[in-house]
Order: sequence, then structure tokens, then C-alpha cells
Amino acid sequence: MNNTFDWSVFKAYDIRGIYDQQLDEKLAYALGQAMVSLLAKDTSQSKFQIVVSRDMRPSSKSLSQSLIKGLVDAGATVIDIGLNSTPSFYFAVAYYQYDGGIQITASHNPSEYNGFKLVRQKAKPIGEGTGMEELVEIIKTQQPKKVNGGQIVKLNSVASDQLKFIEELVDLKQIKPFKIVVDAANSVGGQDISSLFSKLPCQLIPLYFELDGTFPNHDADPLKPENLVDIKKEVIKQKADLGIALDGDGDRMFFIDELGNEMPQPILRGMMAQIELAKQPDAVVCYDIRPGKITKDMIDQVHGKSVITKVGHSLIKAKMDEVGAIFGGESSGHYFYKFPFGTFDTPMVLLAKFLVHISRLDQPLSAIIKPFDRYFHSGEINSDVQDKEGAIQRLANRYSDAQISYLDGITITYSDFWFNVRPSNTEPKLRLNLEAVAKEVMEQKRDEVLAIIRQ
Repeated sequence: MNNTFDWSVFKAYDIRGIYDQQLDEKLAYALGQAMVSLLAKDTSQSKFQIVVSRDMRPSSKSLSQSLIKGLVDAGATVIDIGLNSTPSFYFAVAYYQYDGGIQITASHNPSEYNGFKLVRQKAKPIGEGTGMEELVEIIKTQQPKKVNGGQIVKLNSVASDQLKFIEELVDLKQIKPFKIVVDAANSVGGQDISSLFSKLPCQLIPLYFELDGTFPNHDADPLKPENLVDIKKEVIKQKADLGIALDGDGDRMFFIDELGNEMPQPILRGMMAQIELAKQPDAVVCYDIRPGKITKDMIDQVHGKSVITKVGHSLIKAKMDEVGAIFGGESSGHYFYKFPFGTFDTPMVLLAKFLVHISRLDQPLSAIIKPFDRYFHSGEINSDVQDKEGAIQRLANRYSDAQISYLDGITITYSDFWFNVRPSNTEPKLRLNLEAVAKEVMEQKRDEVLAIIRQ
């Protein structure tokens, strides 16, 4: 029995914490052992092929070695794909039809953090309600085991096979010779960009492509405005057509227009949904509950079906599988496609399709965005709140005449403004996202709602 680990690192979507304080090689080994036991509960088979991949953080290689040892000792065949982005890892698990996999990464967190993203067959995420609780229980109760037959197989074809797949899916010859600045934030996502651009007629202007898990230039979190300062300046300086900012494990993508302004995620989500719905009319698109009404407007415009989900990439993918959605998007920059072999994040497919689309439109990106930029958003605002349920009840009482949903926190909808307030999974915080038809309404209602939350 093992009760020595910090169980708070097991989150709703992944495992994450400070290396050598909250998680270490011992946990990595135990996780490897538990992963095999978890997969064995789903099937009668006794042998599993499990992909292991890692990012460029200082602690990732050591954690990978311990994880692999745990898996091999439990009798698994480890498919070691080495240093890769999280989307390339998903692709490997799904495309080659392996039994599951573990990516070592802490995504956009600072360098002292690390963690694990786990999937089953077809890259189906393991998270809250889909196996994370069982994993914890197995680690707590299972004794270490040594089973014969475990082995390590190196696989080096992921990048080339992924590129081949994209070339078969998207006609890259339709893309115009854009000048594009890409800020890889010293992360593994730069590898995917370099691979794709080798087949594009575009000029790549790379920013921070050197792999360095200490993130010497800025944090690898494009959601924070301070981390977009460099790319915005470079786009203007180079007179580029657009910029692309990546996060720490390459699974989120943010676009900057030629004027140095960020493309709103709800507009990008709606645009990419329309591209898919043009091929499959009346299909379903999933996206999270945080306000971004333009997405629904754009889906409605082409007669698609919208399904709102809880926040979280693993939750959105699970809902996509449940309802048969062809595309999904999260406000934080995750985008998911349904393929015959799995549903998962694949920003390189999104980028290829996006570049074909704007090539056809033949306008500056700012002009393409402008007609859809019709709502005013507060951005996500966090408030420290001890009694989160009490604050949500106050909002329900105050806005009792509104349309109310409790899918994820509380969502209040009126004709001229709407907002979502949801609790953090790990902290005493409430997160507000509010949108309105006019800037004045947004500012007034934002302040009004915050006053109720913080009273």
C-alpha cells in the first residue's frame, strides 16, 4: 500500500505538479505500473503496447526513464517515441492503433513543473470520470510487480507519417506564399511547425525555436498577454501576413493578424467549424461553455448543430465521441478533429486548413476577422472566493429571471449580455467570463457581477 505521494497532483484533465516536491521518479514508476493495471480492467488481453513521449523540460527525460521502467516491469511493450509535442503523441497512439499512452509534460506551466497526460486506445483521454480516480486507487493499493515479457521499442517515424497524413488530408498546394512569424516559446511545438513548413511555400520567421524547458524568453502560455508581446512586435517589424504562438507542449495555437492583434478564439473556432460543416452539413460541433456567442452564430449560419460542453480538453473530446461531433474547440486554444482512428488535438491540421482558407479569401487576416468581431468580451477574471457555492447561489438569486444553466458552474443568459462563472478545480477561485452586445453593457455588467461574487 502506498500513501506517500501528493495526491493533489491528480487533476481533472491530467497529472501535474512541481517536480521533486509534488511528483518525482517514484511516482512515474508507480504510474507506469498502474497504467497497465488500469488498461487490463477494460479487456481480457494481457499484453499492451503503450506509447511514451516527453517534452523538453529539464526533468522530463529522468521521469520518462522511470515511467518506462514501471511499464516494462508490469509486462508492457513500451513504444518510445522520444521528444514530441502532445498532438504528435496523440497521433502516434491513435494512428498506429496502440493500446494507450503517456505524455510527460506540464503544458504551459513554468519549468519547475512537470506532469503526465494519459490516454487509452484512439487517444481517448484519461481524466476525471474516465479513469483518473481508478488510477489513484491502484497506485494507493497495488504492490509493485515484475512481469516477464516487457520490452522497449523505439519508433522514429511519427513526424514523417504525420506529415504524410496531413498532405493526404489537405491540398497544401492551395496555400499562398505567406510570410509567417511563429513563436514556439522554446517548446516541442516548434518541431511540428518545422516539419509542416518544409512542405509549404511560406516564409517561416522562427522565434524561440531552440528547445529549452527553462523557457528563457517568456512562459509558454499564450493566454497571458505578456507572452504575446514579442510575436506581435515581430509581426509588425517583419511586415508579416500573420503570427502563430504556441504553448509549452504544442497542443494550443493562437493567431496574430498582420496589424499585431490577436485573433479571438471564438471567431477562429467558428471559422474552422464552418470549413468542416461545408463538407459535412448538419454535423455536430462541440465547444466549451465559456462565452463566445459568435461561434454559435457562425455554426447556425451554415446549419450546423452546436453542443455546449464543460470546460476542459478531455471533457470536450469525451463529449465529441458521445455525440459524434466532427470538430471541437475550447476557448483556451485547443482544437479537435474526428478522424477514423480517433478524436484528438491536432493544431497542424488546423493550421493547414486555416492557411488554405485564408488563401482562398485573399484578404488580410484583419479584414477576414472584422465582420465577425461583433461582441465585447471581459476576458477571464479570477476572484478569490472561499464560499464558491454561496457566491454562485447569490448570482442565481440576483438573475433569477434569466435563462440559467448549471452545466459547468453557472451560466446566465439575457438578450444583451451573458456570462459563465465556474469554480476552479484546485483553488478557492471563481472564474468569470462575460460577453455583451456593446462595450458599455459589458463593462457595466462585468463590474456588477464581480461585486456580487466578491461581496
